[in-house]
Amino acid sequence: MKRTFQPKKRKQSRKHGFFARMKTNIINRRRKKGRKVLSR
Repeated sequence: MKRTFQPKKRKQSRKHGFFARMKTNIINRRRKKGRKVLSR
């Protein structure tokens, strides 16, 4: 049986990466909070 999780770095970072979060307000909210790490 084939494994179901076939990781794709590009697709993952497009969906959940830094620039994907820049489009929403998440990064700004976290920056205001003073987070060390804004996204993984």
